[in-house]
Amino acid sequence: MKNKTFISLIALLATAIVLSACNPAAKTSVLELQATGLAALENGSHYEGWAIVDGKALSTGKFNVQNGNIISLAGAKVKQFKLNFDISKATKLVITIEPKGDTDAKPAATHILAGTVSNGKSSLTIADSAALGNDFTTAAGKYILATPTTSTKTDENSGIWFLNIGKNGPEVGLNLPTLPAGWVYEGWTVINGIPVSSGKFSKVDAIDASAVYSNPANSGPPFPGEDYVLNAPKGLSFPTNIAGGKAVISIEPAMDDSPKPFALKPLVGDIPANATDHKAYSMGQNLNFPTISAVIK
Repeated sequence: MKNKTFISLIALLATAIVLSACNPAAKTSVLELQATGLAALENGSHYEGWAIVDGKALSTGKFNVQNGNIISLAGAKVKQFKLNFDISKATKLVITIEPKGDTDAKPAATHILAGTVSNGKSSLTIADSAALGNDFTTAAGKYILATPTTSTKTDENSGIWFLNIGKNGPEVGLNLPTLPAGWVYEGWTVINGIPVSSGKFSKVDAIDASAVYSNPANSGPPFPGEDYVLNAPKGLSFPTNIAGGKAVISIEPAMDDSPKPFALKPLVGDIPANATDHKAYSMGQNLNFPTISAVIK
C-alpha cells in the first residue's frame, strides 16, 4: 500500500512538472524610462511610447512630463510601465506626440525620440532615423531687421527676415535639413521677454505660412519672416524696436497651437542692442535636445 501511494505521488509530481513546462507562467514585461530635457505638453497633447516588435508598433503607454518627471495623464509620477506583451523582443523604441483625445492604436506621425534596443537597453534621441533623423549639427542661419511690407523707413527695426544680403541682393539665410512628416519649422522674435511668432515654414526659400503682424497691402520677400507693425499681442505695441531681443528658429509639432516655441530650438541668436536694419546677423546653434534612457526589465 505504501509503495502504491509513493508511486502515485511520484506520478502526480511528474505530471505537474510536465504541465508546468508546457504552460510557463506569462512573462511580465516592464519598461523603465528616464527622461532628460523633455518638455511638458499642453492642451491635452501627450507623449506615447511604442515598441517595435516583429515590425509592429505596440503601445507602451501614454505619458506627459512635469518638472522633469514622467507622469501619467492623471498626473501621477511614473517610473515603470507594465506591459501585456513581451517587450524583450522589441528591436526599437519610439516616442510620439499624440493629439488631445487620441484613442487609436497607431502612432502619430510626429516622432520625437527613437532608439535601437540592445541588451535590454536603449538611448532614445531625435537623431534616430525613426525620429527626426538629424542631429542638426549643420544648422546655420542669418537674419536682417527690415519692414518690407511698409512704405515708411522709420520702422525698419520692427521686422525680422531670415535671409542673407548677397552681392546680388537677398538670398537664402537658413541652412536647415528637411523635416520628416509631423514637423515644421517656426521663426520667433523675443520682444521685451515675450516670444512672438514670425510664421511656420517648411522651405527656407519661400514665404512662410503667416503674416499676422505685417502690412497686408504689401508682400514680403520670398523668405520666412515678419514685419511687427500691426495687431500686437497683449503686452506689446507695434511698431517696435526688436534690437536687444532674440531671434529663434524652433522645430514644432505640426499639430502645435502654442503661442510659445517648442523645446527644440536648433538656432538662437541675440539681436544686438545696437542692431541696424538691412545688415545680416548670424544665429548660433542650440543643440541641447531631449533624450530618454530606456531599460527593459
